Amino acid sequence: MHSALACVGPSCTVAAASNSSSAGLGAGTAEVGPITASSGVPFLKGPVAQGISGSCVFLAVFITISQITWHLRNYNKPKEQRYIVRILFIVPIYGLASWLSLLSYDGYIYFDTVRDIYEAFVIYNFLSLCFEYLGGDKKILMAINGLPIRGSWWTFTCCLSPMYYSSGFLRFCKQATLQFCFVKPIVATLTIILYSQKKYEEGVWSPKRFYLYQTIMYNFSISLALYALVMFYHATRDLLKPFDPILKFLIVKFLIFLSFWQGVFLAAAEHIGWLKKASDSDHQGVLAKGIQNFLICLEMVVAAVMLYSAFPVRPYMKEKQVL
Repeated sequence: MHSALACVGPSCTVAAASNSSSAGLGAGTAEVGPITASSGVPFLKGPVAQGISGSCVFLAVFITISQITWHLRNYNKPKEQRYIVRILFIVPIYGLASWLSLLSYDGYIYFDTVRDIYEAFVIYNFLSLCFEYLGGDKKILMAINGLPIRGSWWTFTCCLSPMYYSSGFLRFCKQATLQFCFVKPIVATLTIILYSQKKYEEGVWSPKRFYLYQTIMYNFSISLALYALVMFYHATRDLLKPFDPILKFLIVKFLIFLSFWQGVFLAAAEHIGWLKKASDSDHQGVLAKGIQNFLICLEMVVAAVMLYSAFPVRPYMKEKQVL
């Protein structure tokens, strides 16, 4: 204040103008300068993205919780409906975990671990539901045992046409699907341990980092599980017809398998430069993970509607309630 009063004359005016101009440029630079991914992806960390994703998640949760409530109010076939209810809970868990990951970039790996473990639980319950629909292992084996395996290029069975369904085939379908239920939680837990020791970085494909090996293990495990589910569906599709299996299989593929490959694609896109980081100092994989979580929040609305159609409560309602 005193220096301002002490300065009088043209030179002071020029200096003040110069200082004012410099301050203005500095302020302008602060406003329009790049926002780094490490401090938050501009759009994904902003209120608009968080509001949109949060609205979609809570809409999906509302739809799913309403459906779960209807199943519990009409709990007339508990052996089937317990698996259905467990499958339906994937929407709240998946959606909320993804949304919380957007709100807290530093803690995303812990929310992702919860999501990963529940994925494995859903696969187990889906396969158990299919077996429950058909009356268990023995009835399924009695129905398909000795039938010829249909040759198809899509299932790589074009060369197996002389072979027949047997107990070994059914065992393969169960074991190949359920291995995912063991691999997923183990790898997810290992990821947290290595992350705490700074040996895991999201989206870093270096052989010195665990992300590369995690992706390979997940990819092999998830592909094998998907193949086994497809083979099981081809073997039992005639038996499953009364239960409208196509939409059920599609929603599981959409939720578990496609979301995984979506994440891998985004991580690869950032690695090769399709998704640009704001600066070289930004952490690799943060942008891809943020986009993945944002997309999952939006996709949960579609998933909730698909699940509502795939697992309706109407077949479990008593005649008076239906009317």
